[in-house]
Amino acid sequence: MNYIVEQVFYYLSAVIAVLFVFVPHEFAHAYAAYRNGDYTPKYYGRLTLNPVKHFDLMGFLLCVLAGFGWAKPVPINPVNFRKYKKGLFETAIAGVCTNYVIAFIVYPLFLVVERFIPGSSTALIYVKGFIGLVLYRIYLISLSIIAFNLLPLFPLDGFRIVESCTSPYNRFRLFLQKYGRYILMGLIIESFVCNILYQATGIGAIQYLNILGFYLQWFAQHILGAPIWGLWNWIFSLF
Repeated sequence: MNYIVEQVFYYLSAVIAVLFVFVPHEFAHAYAAYRNGDYTPKYYGRLTLNPVKHFDLMGFLLCVLAGFGWAKPVPINPVNFRKYKKGLFETAIAGVCTNYVIAFIVYPLFLVVERFIPGSSTALIYVKGFIGLVLYRIYLISLSIIAFNLLPLFPLDGFRIVESCTSPYNRFRLFLQKYGRYILMGLIIESFVCNILYQATGIGAIQYLNILGFYLQWFAQHILGAPIWGLWNWIFSLF
């Protein structure tokens, strides 16, 4: 597979993977809010699997290029929840739970493609390679988005989880609400700078300075991903 084809496959697979990761994530938020009595997502047309309704250009490009990002946040009004804290918590975790289910389903499909689809011709090699790449990237980006969103920084889902479990006057919560956005942007910028320096210099130690990148890789692949690949690899080893 030549370099140009590899690059086309790489970015096209990323675009497809991002759609399969973000659209269900945002729909899950909207549906959870709706089930808990808040019709705001439906009013704004977000109770849908239409990717256009959830599209955010900056978050989309960031996820395609860096493996983490965001979609357009689903508008909710927690005042409408029948039970405030329960509704807020379920709405907050709905997206990451959906992504984990997607990762759990997609990984064995990737193994099926890799192990059982023959590459007996050039055409089949390309088809197998592309399908496998799409499935594996859906798996990786799903885990990365879970890890990213679980950061307890405003306005991510992790902050909403903290919000649902604390009082409005909790100092930790107020700090995250006030400064979380700036901390998050600082981590993203620092990650990009480290990646640029690493590509320019090739010094491996720079990667250890990439706080966000190291966290996403370690937590997503080795903590969140371990039960998935551990279970499915064991099951497939029986065949």
